[in-house]
Amino acid sequence: MIGAAWNLLLGGAWVVLTGDFRGLNLLAGLLFGYLVLALMQPQVPALAGYAQRLPRLLAFIGFFIKELMMANLKVAFDIITPPWYMKPGVIAMPLRARSEFEIAFVANLISLTPGTLSLDVSDDRRVLYIHAMFLDDEAALRRNLAELERRALELFH
Repeated sequence: MIGAAWNLLLGGAWVVLTGDFRGLNLLAGLLFGYLVLALMQPQVPALAGYAQRLPRLLAFIGFFIKELMMANLKVAFDIITPPWYMKPGVIAMPLRARSEFEIAFVANLISLTPGTLSLDVSDDRRVLYIHAMFLDDEAALRRNLAELERRALELFH
C-alpha cells in the first residue's frame, strides 16, 4: 500500500512539474514512478514486492475477463437454445482466504461471474456456500472456483 501511495505521489509530481494535466501525461508519470520504485525496491524494505504486483494484477485481470466471457457465453447459450441445460444447485466450497477482506473479495468475484452467486459464509469462515446454475460437472466447477480463489489471493501475497 505504501508503494501505491508513493507511485501516486510521484505521478502527481510529474504532472505538476511538466505542467501538462492531461490523462496521458498522468499515465506516463505513473509509469515513470513505477519504474523508479521498482529500482528502489531492493534498498527500501517498505517497498518489498511492489514491482511484482502490477504483472500479477494484469495477469489476474486477463484471467478474470476470460472467465467472465466464458460464463456469459454459457448462460447466453442456455437462454437462447430451447431446452434448458442448467442444473442449479448449491455447493459448499472450502476457503483458503482467511481475512474478512479476502473472503469478501473472493465472494464478490464469484458473484460477478454469471451463473454463480455467493450465498453465505460459514460461522468459522472456512466454507463459502455458492449457488451455481450449471452443476452438471461439479468437479470442474470446484476446480474453476478454486483457481479463481487462488489467483485472487495471489494479488495480496
